[in-house]
Amino acid sequence: MALSTFGAIMNFALERVGDSVNIYKSMVQKAKDSVLKGTLQLLLDEEKRNYALMEQTRRENVTEMILEPITGLQHEDYEIEVNLSNQPKDIDLLKVALALEEKEQNFFSDSSAKVPLPEVARIFRKVAQKKEKTLTKLKALGLNQSFGLPA
Repeated sequence: MALSTFGAIMNFALERVGDSVNIYKSMVQKAKDSVLKGTLQLLLDEEKRNYALMEQTRRENVTEMILEPITGLQHEDYEIEVNLSNQPKDIDLLKVALALEEKEQNFFSDSSAKVPLPEVARIFRKVAQKKEKTLTKLKALGLNQSFGLPA
């Protein structure tokens, strides 16, 4: 499905980040390694802040939601399906975190280039930049903790 309006993009951003909050809550409880557990908790806290930021951004720009159409963004390109067993290995949790952060980084980066509102585009770019830094940290964690993550 196309994300063809500002409202659709904001609704998807809220949905995507809200889903990540729920996934990270579950992953924090399932992680065995203390460093991974702490990292996942930090990601959970960051996603909660992102959710609040997306709600605020949508609220403050609600009058702009009916403006010009947006093209080139597809809902399917940024979806991720997470299926964690009841007893996942830490490497599996790390891989899910990497996948979530990568999909969100791509979404916010791509959306920042399409959203016609400069303030919203700036917010999306900032979130995308944070996600890029998080991806680097997660990859380093995988290598440093010997979770078996490929280099």
